[in-house]
Amino acid sequence: MVDLWHHGDREVGPGLVDLAVNVRLAEPPDWLITELTAALPRLAAYPDPTEATEAVAARHGRSAGDVLVTSGAAEAFTLIARGLGARRACVVHPQFTEPEAALLAAEVPVSRVLLRPEDGFTLGPVPEDADLVMVGNPTNPTSVLHPASSLRGLCRPGRVVVVDEAFLDSVPGEPETLAGEAIPGLLVIRSLTKTWGIAGLRAGYVLGPAELIDRLRAVQPPWSVSALAAVAVVACCRPEALKQADELAVAAEADREFLLTGLRELGVAVHGVPRAPFVLGEFRDGAQVRETLRDRGYAVRRGDTFPGLGPDWLRIAVRSRPIMSGFLTTLRDTTTQR
Repeated sequence: MVDLWHHGDREVGPGLVDLAVNVRLAEPPDWLITELTAALPRLAAYPDPTEATEAVAARHGRSAGDVLVTSGAAEAFTLIARGLGARRACVVHPQFTEPEAALLAAEVPVSRVLLRPEDGFTLGPVPEDADLVMVGNPTNPTSVLHPASSLRGLCRPGRVVVVDEAFLDSVPGEPETLAGEAIPGLLVIRSLTKTWGIAGLRAGYVLGPAELIDRLRAVQPPWSVSALAAVAVVACCRPEALKQADELAVAAEADREFLLTGLRELGVAVHGVPRAPFVLGEFRDGAQVRETLRDRGYAVRRGDTFPGLGPDWLRIAVRSRPIMSGFLTTLRDTTTQR
């Protein structure tokens, strides 16, 4: 039985270098902390997501009716599972496991499509009778970015397609995004957690046709989006924030290529073309490698809690060049001494 509720934070411990959690910044940038601090005196009032909704709509060229601000992507998965009345859901794996966990908690029957490493985790067909399809882009943990055309090809009458773009602002230029496209039956989920270091704040949103957004809103708990989360959404949708996000993505891309080169020199298999700020590697005796790395100060994400993967798979979050260099040196020592 795969533990669908296992996340990278469970790998981290005191004194360990965290390569297990896919949050790029160790803390929010100063400008975001300043805005959040300035909002603290207003916490006596009930939160109102109106300004945040309008900011998201403007950022993606959508109408406000096409936007639902949520308490992170996790709430969006739960609302979709409970609000759409799906009868035959399909989840494309390996991917982030919370969508399937949310569907099962809502007692929605789920089938799995397992993408193959030997095919580079390329997106393939899904069951014709699936009325709800959930897929990540770029996908966690594979780091593979699917073509927008392939995702559009999943859409058809009577089906809702959910594309989790939680990491797309970590890819320079946000290629293959569907966030700005008004396609019948298509929902796109975004998270602000990964780029801006605010996992503890919980801020995200869903984009899609107004009739689907209304169904999600109908099952959303009152005031689920905190006042501070709404402030963060507005701040992170401003042009200057988007510019900084792209700069961070470019820097992460260079650090990822450095990591990839080192992994391949050590004989670690990396399938597909990684585009996100994390890399999925297939190791020889990966479970032992993970434990040895932990003993030597590095936490990486185990892969066997993702459907379709086994214990030889490890996901490594991309960090700065000095951290990646130290990790690769430790990994080299680990593999040569075994």
